[in-house]
Amino acid sequence: MNKGVFALLLSCASVAVLADAAATVEQFHQALSAGERDKALTFLDDNVMIYESGHKEKSKAEYASHHLDSDIAFSREVARKVTSTQRISHGNYETVLQETESSGSYKGKAVHLVGLETMLLKKTDDGWKIQHIHWSSRKAH
Repeated sequence: MNKGVFALLLSCASVAVLADAAATVEQFHQALSAGERDKALTFLDDNVMIYESGHKEKSKAEYASHHLDSDIAFSREVARKVTSTQRISHGNYETVLQETESSGSYKGKAVHLVGLETMLLKKTDDGWKIQHIHWSSRKAH
């Protein structure tokens, strides 16, 4: 096989692997905004660490019993637009970094936020699982 063709195929395979991790992140957000609680949880590793606004949740069970419902309520009311996505491959791990802009109304108040999101995913026999989420946001100017 021609070395150039092999390199092209290899790079396409790497992009496909990365797209799968990014697709998992997108599916997680779609489940939140659709109010599909159980589906959203399927994308999380049992030991997921979630950092948000100075708080942390140390497992899927803790997230499910504490903050998941408020994330779903917010996601159902406020539109989220991804403005930038970067992906970093680490073998069986992928990091998906996104910049977002969210706008709408939540609990009677106007919302317009710029957000940063980092998700670390691990490839498992069941597909990509989110092992870590870090969310931060600020008011948009």
